[in-house]
Amino acid sequence: MKANGTKVLKGPERVATLLFAMGKPAASRILKHFSEEEIRLVTKSAAQLGPVSPTQIEQLVEEFASNFSDGADLIGGAAHIEKLLTGILSPEQISSIMSEVVGNANRSIWERISTVSEGAIASYLMKEHPQTAALILSKVKPSCAAKVMTQLPQPLRNNLMRRMLSMKPIVDETMKNIEKTLHDDFMANFSKNAGSDTHAKIADIINKMERDHMEDVLTNLSSVRPKSAEILRGLLFTFDDIVKLTPKDRTTLFDQVPPDRVVLALKGTNDDFRKVVLSALSSRVRRMIEHELNSKEPSAHRDIAEARRTITDLALEMAGRGEIVINSENEEEAYF
Repeated sequence: MKANGTKVLKGPERVATLLFAMGKPAASRILKHFSEEEIRLVTKSAAQLGPVSPTQIEQLVEEFASNFSDGADLIGGAAHIEKLLTGILSPEQISSIMSEVVGNANRSIWERISTVSEGAIASYLMKEHPQTAALILSKVKPSCAAKVMTQLPQPLRNNLMRRMLSMKPIVDETMKNIEKTLHDDFMANFSKNAGSDTHAKIADIINKMERDHMEDVLTNLSSVRPKSAEILRGLLFTFDDIVKLTPKDRTTLFDQVPPDRVVLALKGTNDDFRKVVLSALSSRVRRMIEHELNSKEPSAHRDIAEARRTITDLALEMAGRGEIVINSENEEEAYF
């Protein structure tokens, strides 16, 4: 708080204030460029925003643009941000975000871990002390623990089961410390696969460029920093690289992609590429997409490029969460 009692707005709160001030039409256009994680962060701040005076709004807007007229007081809240998100995200995405903001803000660390893919949890547990791994499995949802167990080597699986059976109660203070450590170590840092690495950060930027710009940057780097260019090429993932995913990972990816996006993305691709992608879909969805593609209805190049970028970005996000593995070294196995 400032000396006069005015609330000091921080980063996400400032963004939420500006979005409320500009109204839904303009805010909706801007939010479409946010990632789901960014929307989630702003939503949490918006739900707890409270009153914002016209003076505060004017002072904030002056940092971004001149000539801003006074507006009415704003009272941010969950209902306002939910209305703002309508039409931008799917009902399922909005429900997930709002339930976390409103209903599940105090969910335990164990519930949150239970939402992570079983393969990712298994990879994490195999690096931990067996007693720690056993504790985690005893606290997550039984359905989650059962799936994780199937991903573990048999000796470790049996070892953890024995430890879980002999697990003794842990005092509250110790458990709180364990939960905090897990939150910091597991939930906060788990998805950061190579995010702290400079090459990984640059690769993430290049991944979001148009294909021609991407090649131009890499060609230029190859002439001045060939080693870095080689490392970057190994970290990149483009739409064409979807064929390098394992069949299981392709299915996992395209389960999250709306059919109309798939239709757009596949326009202009060759038959072999289409077969690989279509093989990852259910028979009903595959028939529908094949029918749409056979109609040969033209689409704007911009729409096709946007659909491909959407799928590529999703693949990178899922890889960051440990749900799929990109850039598989065994490309032949992945392709077929």
